[in-house]
Amino acid sequence: MALLTKLVGYQFEKPSLLDEALTHPSLSGGYNYQRLEFLGDRVLGLSIATWLLEAYPSEAEGRLNRRYTALVRKETLAEMACKLGIVSAIKLTPGAEAEGTRDKEAVQADVCEAVIGAMYLDGGYAVVDAFIRKHWVPLARDSVDAVRDSKTLLQEWCQGRSLPLPKYAVVERSGLDHSPVFTIEVSVEGKGSATAEGTAKRLAEQSAAKKLYATLMAEAT
Repeated sequence: MALLTKLVGYQFEKPSLLDEALTHPSLSGGYNYQRLEFLGDRVLGLSIATWLLEAYPSEAEGRLNRRYTALVRKETLAEMACKLGIVSAIKLTPGAEAEGTRDKEAVQADVCEAVIGAMYLDGGYAVVDAFIRKHWVPLARDSVDAVRDSKTLLQEWCQGRSLPLPKYAVVERSGLDHSPVFTIEVSVEGKGSATAEGTAKRLAEQSAAKKLYATLMAEAT
């Protein structure tokens, strides 16, 4: 808990809120992250939407919405949970641990939002808005184009040829819990595969898709 507080950069007045945000439903019927996740989802959305309006004053609603979706989707939240050390602090039953619950992106994303909800209740909107802008804005500036990224291009290539959609698989996960490295393989049935590494699954998937798409396009010329 102390390590997570340091990584998140906020000292809770009510540590019980953070404890609740980190508790998986497998441990308790009513005392778990689900209610705080419900709240955190809304707080995150408001903060991101407000920042996007400020950062892109001339951009149309459709493009803003694509940027917004890229920043609040499950993969992005799971990535942030890993970077902040939230994943290693999730409290689970031994059975849930054995089933690999800690590594599920949906769980990681939900707990990330729950921590945001807990921070909002404990410190107010200004505190959590500053936290979100600190960690999410760099993602927005460094992320791939939300309009037509490599995964989308590869998927459209397959659909245009009536092929099965690309399949992504985690080949390896290494590094520390708060600084993981994922090796992802993407494959298209009958057309080949490619692997790539990234500090988050979505980044590794994008890199792998870019490699395979480039190969397929080169073969077509």
